[in-house]
Amino acid sequence: MLDAFAKVVTQADAKGEFLSSAQFDALTNMVREGNKRLDTVNRITSNASAIVTSAARSLFEEQPQLIAPGGNAYTNRRMAACLRDMEIILRYVTYAMMAGDSSVLDDRCLNGLRETYQALGVPGGSVAAGVSKMKEAAIGVANDPNGITKGDCSALMSELATYFDRAAAAVG
Repeated sequence: MLDAFAKVVTQADAKGEFLSSAQFDALTNMVREGNKRLDTVNRITSNASAIVTSAARSLFEEQPQLIAPGGNAYTNRRMAACLRDMEIILRYVTYAMMAGDSSVLDDRCLNGLRETYQALGVPGGSVAAGVSKMKEAAIGVANDPNGITKGDCSALMSELATYFDRAAAAVG
């Protein structure tokens, strides 16, 4: 896993170049926005259970066949596995958000996940819908302006959304 700083340095080193002013500006902006990034990750982490529960409840309301007899989330064991997987995806999204880079999400969570779900007969579209619902809930929690560093967080929320979109696309 590379954070944004290590990634920029690695790319410049591979080309045998100095860091460009655009790269410096991007890293400077990341430092400037650091407290907002920490607030975002902290908010999601502190509310992870509520985010997963809200997303699962919404998903099962829209797709009740998942919790009906014979559904992929029917029985307590399968439901627990579904919630666990949603929580794992959310956790890796927070890691990516903290690092400002999706490689940890890709390498340690999403790589091979679609194939695993296909082998287990888990409907990828339903998992993707659940991830999208977590995205909505997480952005709602993270974008609440009360008690956090003041300022425009639209770029961070957009970045956060891309990590969820990446996860949904990987399993859908």
